[in-house]
Amino acid sequence: MVFAAEARNPPPRQVFIAGDSTASEYGPERAPRQGWGQALDSFLDDSFMVRNHAKSGRSARSFIEEGWFKGIAKDIRAGDVMLIQFGHNDQKIEDPTRYNEPKDAFPQWLMRYVTLARAKGATPILITPVARRTFDHGKQLLDTHGLYTQAVRDLAQRENLALIDLNARSMDWLRALGDGPSKAYFMHVPEQQQADDTHLSSQGAVAVACLVVDEWKRLDESLVAHVVRDTDCGASANALADLRAQAHPSLIAHERDIAAEQVGPHGGAGTTTAYPFFRDAPALGFEFRRRVLHKGAGIGLHQHHKDEIYYVLSGRGVYVLDGKAHEVRAGDAMLTRTGSTHAIRQDGEEDLELLIMYGKKRD
Repeated sequence: MVFAAEARNPPPRQVFIAGDSTASEYGPERAPRQGWGQALDSFLDDSFMVRNHAKSGRSARSFIEEGWFKGIAKDIRAGDVMLIQFGHNDQKIEDPTRYNEPKDAFPQWLMRYVTLARAKGATPILITPVARRTFDHGKQLLDTHGLYTQAVRDLAQRENLALIDLNARSMDWLRALGDGPSKAYFMHVPEQQQADDTHLSSQGAVAVACLVVDEWKRLDESLVAHVVRDTDCGASANALADLRAQAHPSLIAHERDIAAEQVGPHGGAGTTTAYPFFRDAPALGFEFRRRVLHKGAGIGLHQHHKDEIYYVLSGRGVYVLDGKAHEVRAGDAMLTRTGSTHAIRQDGEEDLELLIMYGKKRD
């Protein structure tokens, strides 16, 4: 009976992470510092168990020579996955206990991980090092891992190994964020007197884990069914350059610039304030506005030639839909379909604030 139960509920598939400080775990005393491996399990369902063995300061060499590799070797089994990301500390030529020259030594040490995974029936996945946040005078993002990133790519091609090119994905992500905004994703913490362009904040850890899972899904379509969070993250390599060909620019609107006092529309009573966001934006297929119904104000009854959504931001009101009255308050949403009639009036002492959206009329 025990064996039958185990067959119905197989043990979770283990995901081992072998890596350095950019992936490793940190306690709350180091907050907001986190490694991307620390955020990985939030993307996966219970059929996976993340076992993060990444250690700060380790290279592909020192991780093995210091004995951290043994913990993985002891527990990894057939069907598991090993994510392998080194490179940051392998570059440290001043430290012979960690340094690996990129052409031969670095890939040779990486092959130790690959060989173990293959021998155990697990799947090794090579990962190029996550990019450092190093902008040249706030403009061009510099590639600080060049030869080491290429060594991982070459090894993956030579050995027919799965590859997540995290260096490329994270560089594209950083370029799209820009120098200033990207600081929030790294350990730029003035109150801790830190300005660290290598180690990730909690926000950065989640963002980089998202990039890892997004690429992992491309390698293994079966993973998609076990991913529990959105992985539409990052940006293309040409995200900023493509803006030059953008037909219509993205915009930001400020309420203070567009507020318009109006009487109640559609024969409604009282006065209202309308905020017609992006009214003049070309090629936008919908209208989006905030409307405030002041005390005693309303939107009069009218029949719809389009679908329309109201969302109550604050206050309360009485919403009449197809001959029936409904009390509405903050958090309620109302969808009026084509052909229906509706009206709404403010109730109580507080202004009734609405967000309104509907499709624009076609010419």
